[in-house]
Amino acid sequence: MKAPASKDILFVSIQLLLFIAYFSSKFQFSFQTNHFIKYSFLLLSFLGLLVIVLAILQLNRNLTPFPTPKKDGTLIQTGLYKFVRHPIYSGIILAAMGFGLYQGNLWKVSIGIILWVLFYFKSKYEENLLSNQFPDYKSYKKSTNRFFPFL
Repeated sequence: MKAPASKDILFVSIQLLLFIAYFSSKFQFSFQTNHFIKYSFLLLSFLGLLVIVLAILQLNRNLTPFPTPKKDGTLIQTGLYKFVRHPIYSGIILAAMGFGLYQGNLWKVSIGIILWVLFYFKSKYEENLLSNQFPDYKSYKKSTNRFFPFL
């Protein structure tokens, strides 16, 4: 197996640091919402976790922690990947934002937004690599949204 590229390590390291920051209990900038809205955000968070699990199962042997695709990988365009190009990132964004809003924790909501920005740049890098490896990726990219259907 080839060693990961420095950009791969950089993106994954930043992501790991953001996960650590997200779960850090030192920062508690709170706000209140009514119960209906609060539990709607919790549902959003669970939806995000479900999307993560389903996307991982659908990737199967193509799964890698790094943005660089596996050399012997295949391009998945079915299941959740029929609707969005990066459902794992989508699920993480939904889970992070949903849980942060459920808790009324501005720190976690901010980290969720930063993760969204990181995933935008990480996915751009990943998509360049996918385009080089899979000739069909360019047409797939044109017909499928990055993170969320209809956005």
